Amino acid sequence: MTKSFLGRWAAILGLAAGLAFAQAGLTGAAPAPLDPNRSSIVMGDPVALGFDPAKFEAPRAGLSSDVASGKIAGAYLLIGRHGKVAFKEGFGVQGPGQSTPVTDKTIFRIYSMTKPIVSVTAMTLVEEGKLDLDAPVSKYLPEYANLRVWQADGSSVPATRPMLVRNLMSHTSGLIYGFIQPTTPISKAWAAGGENRNDLKARDYARLIAGLPLRSEPGTAWYYSRSTDVLGAVVEVAGKKPLDALVHERVTGPLGMTDTAFFQPEAKRARFAEPAHPESGIYFDYAKPTALLSGGGGISSTAEDYLRFVLMLEGDGRYRGVRILKPETLARMRQDETTPEIRRAGLFFPGAGMGFGLGFSLVKDDTVQRPGAGTFSWWGIAGTEFWVDPKNDVFMVFMVQSRELAMDYQRKNRTWVYDALVKPGAAAQ
Repeated sequence: MTKSFLGRWAAILGLAAGLAFAQAGLTGAAPAPLDPNRSSIVMGDPVALGFDPAKFEAPRAGLSSDVASGKIAGAYLLIGRHGKVAFKEGFGVQGPGQSTPVTDKTIFRIYSMTKPIVSVTAMTLVEEGKLDLDAPVSKYLPEYANLRVWQADGSSVPATRPMLVRNLMSHTSGLIYGFIQPTTPISKAWAAGGENRNDLKARDYARLIAGLPLRSEPGTAWYYSRSTDVLGAVVEVAGKKPLDALVHERVTGPLGMTDTAFFQPEAKRARFAEPAHPESGIYFDYAKPTALLSGGGGISSTAEDYLRFVLMLEGDGRYRGVRILKPETLARMRQDETTPEIRRAGLFFPGAGMGFGLGFSLVKDDTVQRPGAGTFSWWGIAGTEFWVDPKNDVFMVFMVQSRELAMDYQRKNRTWVYDALVKPGAAAQ
């Protein structure tokens, strides 16, 4: 075989490999995953980042006091800016009767902080043309073509508006969470109809939900709800794979989030955070799988892992060279899907000066909300929380297991972070 012949074959094989690589890029093949052993926590000088280090004594004292008084077993707080971390500290232990301290590797149930991850997964399908935000949900789940709306007398009437995919992502679908107003007739009807079942797979669970009455016409009111659980089924249909596989392939895997999953292996049990007061009954066993992969609240994660996701959001969809979303896609997620009428018509608990996009709450008016206008965020029922503040280029991640103190910590976190930020403005470097 001559050198010229070998050269020609090398060229042909090289071209074929190049074409295959290009085709992989066009078809949305997952990027190579980041190294999970290279920590997302890159420390910076707090002063250079615009913070007063002395002001960080407030969260340190506050969380230490809550541990000492038995209010919480432990917590982890991380505050950063310009991609670097200005403050990070674990408090207390991982659970009652334990001696293992909370670290950035402690695994927490993040509950509704699952929703942004699933919403980002959905938007990767939107980018590929496999999912249409403006399409009716019935395009993917046919039973959603025959929805009914609850009436004051306990009857229901056919919905006059279709439920759109973006209604699921913005909680304007008309669906509810029964636990928010558990004594109302519609919530009781939902409970009797099987809302709280977890023995069904996402597709079958979505079918069950379709048979329950809507609280309002789709697109007319904001009610926090099972919408992202139904979105999980839509994602499965559009992506042609189970939800956990799609989340891993499209988001958590590429970002190196190896401790973020719907269910954890038993081998990681020594790192599981537990509440000081488990009486609420919400705390599932991390390592005991159920049939339902809850897109609305089923994931657990660590502060270090979730920071990878947060820094991807801060980076307009890109983190350490791995792009999860295009900047314009993330910008679409940050567009307000609510109106004053929609917020007034429902139970809009994000509050004054806020809106809601596709998977995130949005700060619209920073004269009544502490984070800068444009901040996007969400939280979990056990008190976990994150936000990204583009106006000031600030981010935070908070981990705890305390349903009873969740709202209290939201207020405190805003005070702790923005009292310490003495040089606001994104350009302050």
